[in-house]
Amino acid sequence: MNIVILDYKTLGDDLDLSGAEKFGKVIKYPTSTQDEAKHRVKDADIIIVNKVKMVEDVVKNAPNLKLICETATGYDNIDIAYCASHGIKVANTPAYSTSCVAQVTISMACSLMTHLNEYRDFVHNGFYQKSISANMLEPVYHELEGMTWGIIGFGNIGRRVATVAEALGCNILVNKRTPVSDFECVDLETILKKSDIISIHCPLSSETRCMISKAQLEMMKKDAIIINVARGAIWDEGAVADAILNGTIGGMACDVFSVEPLPSDHPFNKILDKENVILTPHMAWGSFESRTRCFNTVLSNIEAYLEGREQNLVR
Repeated sequence: MNIVILDYKTLGDDLDLSGAEKFGKVIKYPTSTQDEAKHRVKDADIIIVNKVKMVEDVVKNAPNLKLICETATGYDNIDIAYCASHGIKVANTPAYSTSCVAQVTISMACSLMTHLNEYRDFVHNGFYQKSISANMLEPVYHELEGMTWGIIGFGNIGRRVATVAEALGCNILVNKRTPVSDFECVDLETILKKSDIISIHCPLSSETRCMISKAQLEMMKKDAIIINVARGAIWDEGAVADAILNGTIGGMACDVFSVEPLPSDHPFNKILDKENVILTPHMAWGSFESRTRCFNTVLSNIEAYLEGREQNLVR
């Protein structure tokens, strides 16, 4: 059994990948371009992948391919229809990052709403040391208790964020295709108009692509913040940058981008100096514990497949 790992650096250099060797010969690459992937998969029975696009142009070069293991919950980088028509199974890794993505989401919200960047800079830049006052209380910040937190997408991560935000005293609104009974479910427009904090946790699909554009941002409260830890293409990145520059919204945080890493002409480069902006390099999912769970799930998926059991198959 030949196992090819196309981009192991996306899991971190500190992760032990030797567990895959019990299933066969393992060939691993730190990264792979699309052109490199075409050649690297030719002898693969199993491919482990995170970011490389498993489209027809690549997959057709792997005549022995039986299983693609996605080291993520989302699998929009894989041509599922092509795999289905050629008898190739695809397995993802659900729920491994719930704790850390929720943790980063809450951290982003608390930082923006409390203006921690500004207060930190006041001390780190030496202004506090020269001040005649024992404290600084500007910019003004408010408690999260009593605020409304709108959650778009209510899978494992969205639910965890709701639970923590509720414990902090927030009122929770949920936008979900199938309503739940334990939280108030509303349409997207209501989320946008009523929320003080909005966090996005839904997968990227034809329905969610660019679901937050200029018109939606203009529905938000002027001092509201919005956080995207889902997929970059879920919102119009140019419109979000303009909303920050124009003061249409109170702030934003984002860990995901339509093109990664950020290209030099990305609209978010225009707002890098803004105190009400937090941009992080797609790290919200990646605590050591989360990455370990992720790869262990991949190993479990391979084992299940080889034993003829269905586990985490998306087709």
